Amino acid sequence: MATNIKGFYRQRKKPSTSKTKSATSKPKNAASCGSNVAQPPALTAHGSLDLQDEWDDNEEVLRQFDMNMAYGPCIGISRLARWERAYAFGLNPPKEVKSLLCSTQANPDCIWDGRV
Repeated sequence: MATNIKGFYRQRKKPSTSKTKSATSKPKNAASCGSNVAQPPALTAHGSLDLQDEWDDNEEVLRQFDMNMAYGPCIGISRLARWERAYAFGLNPPKEVKSLLCSTQANPDCIWDGRV
């Protein structure tokens, strides 16, 4: 039996070569702090640019419903179908959301529809 394991499994460092370290190459559109690279184009959804930062209170409620994962995934399903599924599973989705979705003004698609 080996009594001196450190001597038996001696670690050796590879000899270092005296090369100068070059700067790591980054992609052209790398996003980093202090980067002066222009932002990529805005996301497009349903054929229009997503630059609208203003929406009414009803859409804000629906977007909060989309972002709440407690009611299950929202991709690939309409908002009303997601609300009904959450209700069927006993997850108690907000009744305000269903009333908004039953009105004709509300967008039936989740905020991720057409983007992911």
